Amino acid sequence: MNQAETRVKPISVFACESQPIVIEGLRSLLDSCLELEFAGAAEPGEAMEAIAGLRPDVVLVGHAPGPDSAQALLAKIGSVSVGTRPVLWVSDPDAIDASRALELGARGVIRKNQPTAVLLECLRSVAAGQLWFENGARPEAAPARPAPRLTPREGDIVRLLCRGLSNKEIAQELAIAPGTVKVHLMHVFEKTGTRNRYELAVRSRRWLSGQALPD
Repeated sequence: MNQAETRVKPISVFACESQPIVIEGLRSLLDSCLELEFAGAAEPGEAMEAIAGLRPDVVLVGHAPGPDSAQALLAKIGSVSVGTRPVLWVSDPDAIDASRALELGARGVIRKNQPTAVLLECLRSVAAGQLWFENGARPEAAPARPAPRLTPREGDIVRLLCRGLSNKEIAQELAIAPGTVKVHLMHVFEKTGTRNRYELAVRSRRWLSGQALPD
């Protein structure tokens, strides 16, 4: 088998963006990376049709006014291109923006003014199926607290949430009812002192990396 036959398919990246200078900068950056490729860009009002046709691996979603807002786009992407992973890509996301984006299917949150190396790290991580958050979009720092004592089922649900799955998808994965997932999450929020899915996902990444959650 020759080198061309063994070459891994590049990660395709699409941008919901209307500013030509931003689009060209992103195109130039991705063209310099062998494992990433620029799939295209479109203004928010035209993005869904393009995404449905191209089916990119990752979509960068910027702020937009009106019915084509970032939140509206995030809510639609999964329905037009299964497997495409959205990333909220805005100037100054706060914890509320990030939490809502996660609920709507975002797999990452990153500011537009981050260095290119950070953006590339985000794209690679999200394409690999991970959730990705940069420091500027994290919830306010909270006092250190011991690792939570979760039940095995609660641990399973948190792990799946950290993969970006919705309550319905978690329920399907674990063969339980969506309402049961919701009840478990309410208990997890209480035990962990977190307020929403985003904050739980951010903190759980530390617990999971430290093998703190039950197996």
